[in-house]
Formats: sequence, C-alpha cells, structure tokens
Amino acid sequence: MFLNVLAQTTTDTGSQGGFALSNLLLPILLGLFIFMMFRKQKKTQKTVQEQRSQMVPGTEVMTQFGLFGTIVSVDQEENKAVLELSPGNTATIHLQALTKVVTVQPEETETEDAVVPDDASSLTGEIAQERPRDDAADAPQDETPDETLKRLDRENKKDN
Repeated sequence: MFLNVLAQTTTDTGSQGGFALSNLLLPILLGLFIFMMFRKQKKTQKTVQEQRSQMVPGTEVMTQFGLFGTIVSVDQEENKAVLELSPGNTATIHLQALTKVVTVQPEETETEDAVVPDDASSLTGEIAQERPRDDAADAPQDETPDETLKRLDRENKKDN
C-alpha cells in the first residue's frame, strides 16, 4: 500500500499527478504518537518496578488514601501487604494502594542555631527606625486569660 502511495499517478491530463508530501504526514504523525505512548508506558513501568523493589518489611510508605505506615510483611502472590499504622494496629492493603516510599530527611543543625530577626529591615540592609511601642508589647507574657480580657477592655476604653 505504501508503494502505491509513492507510485501514485493519475491518468487525467487535467490534474497533477505524482507524489505529495502531505500524503505521508498522517502516517508519520501516527507512528510518532504510538512511539511516544509506548515510551511513556515503559517509563511508568520502570518507576513502579523500582518502588516495588524498595517495598520490603521495615520500610515506611504512604498509601493512595494518605495513610502512613511501616510494612510488616509483603505477599507478592496475593498482591497484599500488611502495614503497621501505629504500634499494635495493622491493616492489610493491596500492593497497588502503596504509592510512595517515605524517606526521612535529616534535620539541618543550622536552623536550630539561626537567629530570626524581628523585622525584615535587617535582611535588606536598611537601618531599623525607631517606632512607637504600643501597650500590647509591654504587656506581661505570663498573664491569665481573665487578666488578658481585662487588659484589652481597659485598652479599648482608652481608645474610645
């Protein structure tokens, strides 16, 4: 059939015969689409296979519905896994419900030592300007809720 397209000639003298590039455009696009589809499917299968190889007992995982747990056992024949959701609580789920392996990222020690400025002026290099302090900033930090309400009522009466 492809050879018929290439060798297509017409016997009409009024119309032009020969080969047109537009006749090949559709089959080329169709072939490209099929190639891309198979390529994406292979990538997806590869990532699923990598995740399955990481899912061994003792691994912390997340399910499709948002539950986090630790794998206790995996049954490949029945496509089931037993997750320990909390100490003593287990759930049996399908292996396809396990969506990702949770990796614990180490905490940075710099964040504990970092000093957070009170305002953004120190971050931009501007000189901090003196601003009037309000009474709320001078309020004691260890007051009870009743004392807080009384203080706010007094401040509200001063404003009116």
